[in-house]
Amino acid sequence: MRRSVDGVLLVHEHSLPHVLLLQIGTTFFKLPGGELNPGEDEVDGLKRILTETLGREDTPRGQWIVEDTIAQWWRPNFDPPRFPYVPAHVTKPKEQTKLFLVQLPDKAFFAVPKNFKLVAAPLFELYDNSAGYGPLIASLPQILSRFNFLYNYS
Repeated sequence: MRRSVDGVLLVHEHSLPHVLLLQIGTTFFKLPGGELNPGEDEVDGLKRILTETLGREDTPRGQWIVEDTIAQWWRPNFDPPRFPYVPAHVTKPKEQTKLFLVQLPDKAFFAVPKNFKLVAAPLFELYDNSAGYGPLIASLPQILSRFNFLYNYS
């Protein structure tokens, strides 16, 4: 079974939580993440993928503080749709995707690949907007509602 991980990176703009997304073209958005190597630990793999995708050459792997597993999504076959559960008729799913909450330091610098654009999408824009972001990203406001965000007002 293929295993993949995605990182949910939160930033705060105007006292509202925003999720960092990678935009490809004008209409496709994805969370930073990717496929794990065979036998690779999920947290170490996510740190490796985040460093490869968004890290600069001088970025230490310690910049990425992986907190909690916040969701699991399953792909019953290699078609694009993913489900937040294993469908009843599926005995061997083809892919498991785990979403992790990643805490960022107060200041972080990213090196975004040329074919991507890094965008900060507010949770209220993601909510109930699976047509624009897909079901996985549109479910993030419900998933993150169990957390209480503390803001530092300076």
